[in-house]
Formats: sequence, C-alpha cells, structure tokens
Amino acid sequence: MVVFLNRAHAGKALAEDIARRNYPDPVVLALPRGGVPLGAEVARRLNAPLDLVMVRKIGVPSRPELAAAAVVDGADPEIVLNEDVMRMAGLDRDDIDRLAQAQLEKIAQRRERYFKGRVRQEIAGKTAILVDDGIATGATTRAALAAVRRQKPARLVLAVPVGPDDTLRALKDEVDEVICLETPEFFNAVGAHYREFSQVSDEDVVRILQDLDSVSDGNGGT
Repeated sequence: MVVFLNRAHAGKALAEDIARRNYPDPVVLALPRGGVPLGAEVARRLNAPLDLVMVRKIGVPSRPELAAAAVVDGADPEIVLNEDVMRMAGLDRDDIDRLAQAQLEKIAQRRERYFKGRVRQEIAGKTAILVDDGIATGATTRAALAAVRRQKPARLVLAVPVGPDDTLRALKDEVDEVICLETPEFFNAVGAHYREFSQVSDEDVVRILQDLDSVSDGNGGT
C-alpha cells in the first residue's frame, strides 16, 4: 500500500501527473479544508488560479455525522440528496432545504474568512480541475462536481491521490476525466494512506492562500 508523507507530498505527486496532460486554460478548484494544500501544489505547478468549492454536509438532526444531503454555495446553491438516508430518517425535501440554510450561512462565513471578498474565478469555457485529498463515499464530491458542471467548463476533471475503485467508477459519469494515483484493493479510510494526516485548520487555509497569492504576485500574476 502506497502511503503519502502528507498532503503536500500527495499534492506534488498529483500536480506532476496533471501537468503531463497539458490541459488548456486550467482553473484549480479545491475542496476545503483538506483539499486546499493539494490544490495549492497543483495550482503552483500549472501556474493556474486556485479557487475553492465550499461544500457542507447536511446531517440527520439526531445523527449529525450521517449525511442526508450536501449543499454547495453559489448564487443558486446546489443540493445533492442521499435519498436512502432521508427515507430512513423520515426527512423530506422541505426538511433538507431548511437544514441547508444553516450550512449555507457557515459557508458564507468561511468563504469571507478565506478570501476576504476576493472575486470568484471564472470557470465557463475552461478546464476545471477539482482537487481533494482523497475520496471515500463520494457524496461531498458529487455535490461539488454538480455545482461546477453547472458553470459550464469546457472540461471537468476530478483529481485525487487516493480513493476506492467502486466510488471512482460511480463518479465517472459526472466528469470528463478522473485522475487518481492510487486505488487500493482494500480501502479503509483516506487518512490511512497518509503518514501525517492532521486536520487542516481555517488558519492553515488562509496561510496557504496568502502564500500562493504572494508567489503569483511575484511572478506577475496567474
């Protein structure tokens, strides 16, 4: 089993694989918070802009860790339903819409903290590369991909260092291409494939984005 040293190591490996494909007009989109260190490595290697796709799980009220849906921010928020969980928990679409509002407020607060009002990257007509530190069930990723696809990129690419083969196959219809460095035969959890997998904090995200901006400014912008 291949184990990445940390997210930066995985991001560099992923960036090299992506760079060899020579995508035109790439825009890198990272899933916070764990995907941000990898997204920064990819954006740096491609000399491409980096933006974030802000996704929040909508948990069952009695069991918040159990995802009944996921919501992605935007002018018209994207909600992806987990209908099996909804039925089990006795939730309908009105319940999900109500629960989504609290998550959208948290997304708005987090985006302001990360970007301080910076304009979102234009995706239409470009190669959108969605990056995360790994995939397990794919529920959050599916919501993010649906939101990105609606912005009409010329090409939509999902890029992760590790994930289970069945989940990746299930996501192939959502994208134009899937890049995954490792698909272990026995997949337990994303963190099991990293030697160091500590939580990425809000402060870490802000620092990484600021560092990337300073490099871009030094190179005359991206």
